[in-house]
Amino acid sequence: MAVNEVVSAAPAAGTTPHSLGPGRLALRRLRRNKVALAFGGIFLLIVIVCLLAPVYAAHIAHSGPNVNHISEVITVGGKSENVVSLTGIPIGPTWHSRFLLGADQNGRDIAVRLLYGGRNSLEIGFLATILTMVGAILLGVTSGFFRGWTDTIISRLLDLIWAYPALLLGVALGVSLAVGGLNIGPLHIEGGSNFIPAGVIGVVYIPYVARPIRGEVLSLREREFVDAARTLGYGRVRIIISEILPNLFSMLIVFFALQLAQSVVLEASLSFLGAGVQPPNASWGTMLSDGVQLVTSSPHLTLVPGLMLILTVLAVNIFGDGLRQAFDPRARIRTER
Repeated sequence: MAVNEVVSAAPAAGTTPHSLGPGRLALRRLRRNKVALAFGGIFLLIVIVCLLAPVYAAHIAHSGPNVNHISEVITVGGKSENVVSLTGIPIGPTWHSRFLLGADQNGRDIAVRLLYGGRNSLEIGFLATILTMVGAILLGVTSGFFRGWTDTIISRLLDLIWAYPALLLGVALGVSLAVGGLNIGPLHIEGGSNFIPAGVIGVVYIPYVARPIRGEVLSLREREFVDAARTLGYGRVRIIISEILPNLFSMLIVFFALQLAQSVVLEASLSFLGAGVQPPNASWGTMLSDGVQLVTSSPHLTLVPGLMLILTVLAVNIFGDGLRQAFDPRARIRTER
């Protein structure tokens, strides 16, 4: 072949192909998943609205989450109505009064409690997810990398927690700790604190995340780059930090998003059963529990927190699934600009 033919076959200036790192490649895949981005935006909007609960309570509703208006009379459409009727039926959603979503049987503003309840539910969900991820990373990586007796002991500990259904174990721990709180040496947490259900949920879900991490670490420790690190004289801790954990990053991001949805659902379940957030504090679970008593006469008491819970969990799950598809190396999605 002539030299000029070889030169002409070379890529033109400015069009030389360049490789993309896994992070940038995943980001491009995620940007093309409009559904996942839309639901991620919905979840972000829910978080922002819940964080603005004090603003809504102070400047619009003029009421707190636990303030009773059971004997108050308001004007709706030019007519006077009791917030709670003489028969005990609370007012429903009214677009022409400050009780935007109505009131509950104690005369408390549903909209205010919904936002404050969302703050508690999301706070517990985030704290529990962080605890789950930290515990799962420590146990899963240690078990998978060191193997031997270390793996045996940690695996049996995870099996012990795994043997109990998450809801039943959560109820058992939540009820016992809600009564007396948690007292371990200098650590003292009151029974009504949000740290109690967050800690319970975080511990309950550790095996569900630690097991996949352990399996991935068992595979990574046999890879060539780990052998190369050993040849260079790297210690075990340095290999874990510099070689193992970076290769788990994408997996951990996906697990964090999906685990957040699981934690929010379990928090609502525990609060509904009285083992989570304690009255009079609000959460979506406690609001559902209160509304069940008047579900036939005042369905808004259960519909409002139920729809918010469904929307939040659906948004997190769809966004988390979008993250999973973005970080999947087998996904066949064009990445050109």
